Amino acid sequence: MTHFDLASDARFAVASSTPSSLAIRLGRREIFICRDTYVRRYRVNPVIECSAGIEPGHVEILLFRRWLVVLSKARG
Repeated sequence: MTHFDLASDARFAVASSTPSSLAIRLGRREIFICRDTYVRRYRVNPVIECSAGIEPGHVEILLFRRWLVVLSKARG
């Protein structure tokens, strides 16, 4: 399943000004990709930055300080 959104998804705390996002479901997993608009108050690795997501079971990966990739379990 591939799903294109023009609006942001509040689950991932993405600003509403995000132009587009992409959600892909692969079996029991979901991959959510969008432009990152969050201003971080700490120094970010320029290539890849990993952190725990805002919900249990989520992993957030920031690529090139611009693209946010969220890996999670698929919802029911």
